[in-house]
Amino acid sequence: MKIKIINAMVLAGVLSGCASQFGPFIDRRREAGGLENGALYVGKSTETQPAVCYNKLYTSWDEVQKLAEEECVKNKTGNSATPIKETVFTCRLLVPNHYYFNCENKE
Repeated sequence: MKIKIINAMVLAGVLSGCASQFGPFIDRRREAGGLENGALYVGKSTETQPAVCYNKLYTSWDEVQKLAEEECVKNKTGNSATPIKETVFTCRLLVPNHYYFNCENKE
């Protein structure tokens, strides 16, 4: 019985240490040493189609939408992000949701 309690406490401690990893982020990373002409970026996000990884339990839809729109503006590919589709368990373990957007110019 004591071993189960200790294991549960260790697991809770490990998961609480990862709590800062629940925030949404753009799934686009620069490949170290990648060539400009070759595979410079990895991840599912592109300049015209940002992909946001997030956890539905900790992140509101407004935060996800805002992050995608900021990415469109930063890449100068539009001023609005239109949602396309959502997938589950295609990102990190603690941030399992992926939402894909299209960048568009809306007035």
